[in-house]
Amino acid sequence: MTNRLLRTAWVSGLALLGATACDYDIQNPNSPDPLGPNPTRARVANAATGLLIGEVVYYPGWILNTSIIGRDGYRFDGSEPRYTSEALTGQLDAGGFIGGSQWLPPYRNIRGANALLTYAPTSAELLAEEISAVSGFARTIQALDFLNVVVGHTQDSIPIDVGTSPTGPPAPFVTQAAAYDHIERLLDSAQTDLQNGGSAFPFELSAGYGDFSSPTEFIKFNRALRARVDVYRQNWAQALVDLSASFVDTLASLDLGAYHLFSIGAGDATNPLNSNTVENFAHPQLRDSAQLQPGGQRDLRFLTKTRDRTSQTTSDLTSDLGWNRYPGPTSPIPIIRNEELILIRAEANIQQNNLTAALADINFVRVNSGGLAPLAAFADQAAAINALLYERRYSLVFEWGHRWIDMRRYGRLSQLPIDRPGDVVYATLPIPTDEVLPR
Repeated sequence: MTNRLLRTAWVSGLALLGATACDYDIQNPNSPDPLGPNPTRARVANAATGLLIGEVVYYPGWILNTSIIGRDGYRFDGSEPRYTSEALTGQLDAGGFIGGSQWLPPYRNIRGANALLTYAPTSAELLAEEISAVSGFARTIQALDFLNVVVGHTQDSIPIDVGTSPTGPPAPFVTQAAAYDHIERLLDSAQTDLQNGGSAFPFELSAGYGDFSSPTEFIKFNRALRARVDVYRQNWAQALVDLSASFVDTLASLDLGAYHLFSIGAGDATNPLNSNTVENFAHPQLRDSAQLQPGGQRDLRFLTKTRDRTSQTTSDLTSDLGWNRYPGPTSPIPIIRNEELILIRAEANIQQNNLTAALADINFVRVNSGGLAPLAAFADQAAAINALLYERRYSLVFEWGHRWIDMRRYGRLSQLPIDRPGDVVYATLPIPTDEVLPR
């Protein structure tokens, strides 16, 4: 598989950004042949690649929308005023755009994973261990898609029994707890599959997964996702267990991780969040809240991930700060990185009152990523949580909606800035209208 991006139009919310999807060299990507009984090795590989493409389709839109809702950024788009209206005030439109946008793409991918899980085991061309490797891969990616739906719709239940037939009856909605249970089962079943998956996948992964290209190495990515789920569910001890099987490592690069890739090749897709996207602005509070390095400069993460811009005012919102998190059109978007895992470990230790261990990880990140002076011992758990949330904000900004999710799970959405009278901070996206209308 190459690093080139898929020569096809992106769909759903990303079409609003004028983007196109990744090229992993699968045939007929706009209308791929459906996977059926006894698929060939090539067709299984194409279906697996399609799951990676499905992930790339909605990630930038998710990041952009949650950065606005979570007050990390703005989008001043003269052709689309809802970025400064619907996203910040009034009511999210459950019929589409922002309010209903983070639903169809992940569920489309979930359905694709179900097809792969159903039909790959019937392939006469695949060995038993290869089938196990495919299943572990598909369940891991499916869990990630479900997680995206769950964290976006926290006040509502969601469907998890998503069949492979588009003409079948709608799946029933389950509680958030049941949905998280399902995600954990998927990740744990995937781990078992991958352990029995032999030495290689029967397909080539994107180079964005280069450090996890075998079933054994992919387990580390799987466990990293499980650790993220653990802290979301406040399963602190389990988070440390899962981290021990992940790729967390203070001797490795903080950028070690899995990524979505982009390209400037003819017909390929560039990263729509790159710094040349003039409509996207960072929130000025990022500058105001950045701590100072010993030499007096602001946090290195702020300096490298944002850039000064000519001040612009749109709909009574003003910013003179642009994004530089993705400097160019081929900048990759992380799915999960070592830096996040180190901070997950710090959080799990804080919540178990292991403040000394947590301090070591927090200081490692703030010194090596932020250029900041190390902190002294925490006075108490509350002080440690405040420090953690600061580090997570600047380490993970504009990556996955972390700020919105973190402030919500710590009951601090009211601390996010309200920039205009009447603006609100949403706690959840609504279930799309089409999903709740009588059938």
